[in-house]
Amino acid sequence: MFAPTPPAARRWSGAALLFLSTALTAGAQLPAGVNAGPWQDLLAGGADRHWREYRQETLPSGWQYDAATNVLTRQSGKDIVTRSQYGDFELELEWKVGPKGNSGIFYRATESTGVIYENATEMQVLDNAGHRDGGSPLTSAGANYALYAPVRDVSRPAGEWNRVRIVAVGPHVEHWLNGVKIVEYEAWTPEWIAKVKASKFNDWPPYGLARRGHIGLQDHGDVVSFRNIRIRELSR
Repeated sequence: MFAPTPPAARRWSGAALLFLSTALTAGAQLPAGVNAGPWQDLLAGGADRHWREYRQETLPSGWQYDAATNVLTRQSGKDIVTRSQYGDFELELEWKVGPKGNSGIFYRATESTGVIYENATEMQVLDNAGHRDGGSPLTSAGANYALYAPVRDVSRPAGEWNRVRIVAVGPHVEHWLNGVKIVEYEAWTPEWIAKVKASKFNDWPPYGLARRGHIGLQDHGDVVSFRNIRIRELSR
């Protein structure tokens, strides 16, 4: 059984944990020999400049952007993807869900399937304490959904902001949550292939194979908010 961080430890978070999280993420290193391009703000000038519905050309009206707070919130609507595609990248953002909330962050998504989760890998966004998926590490907040579990639960409670960093360089992928590297894996290896075959994704042959694609934000029927979304391309 997945053991989340005790409530007493969570109470320490607040401003102190926000400071620690910011410091840790800021000091995180890229893999050796990797060069980074300039950051791109994926909300600059409005969300519709950078995002659209999966397999459509416009941003659904249910995804609402508040320029005053720089927050993009899903009230209703479908999955959305970036207008641009990325191969090797570093992505940073913050997310917040309500009680029992569920969403996800997809990367290297193509539009070759009817729904995004049939082809793109996902970092889980979740209220661990309130949603049943929080009972399993493989489907808890920060997991590479159903394949690689986080090393521990560092998520914050529903209603609080969680800070994400995803690094993808070729097959090497890292998931960071609130300043802690919680998932690290090598895609397309025999181990990875075995995990895919043992999961529901085995039914969808395109799953996880793209070397380049869109960033996606998931509609899972719950209210979820994102802010401070930025990305930079990486190269060797």
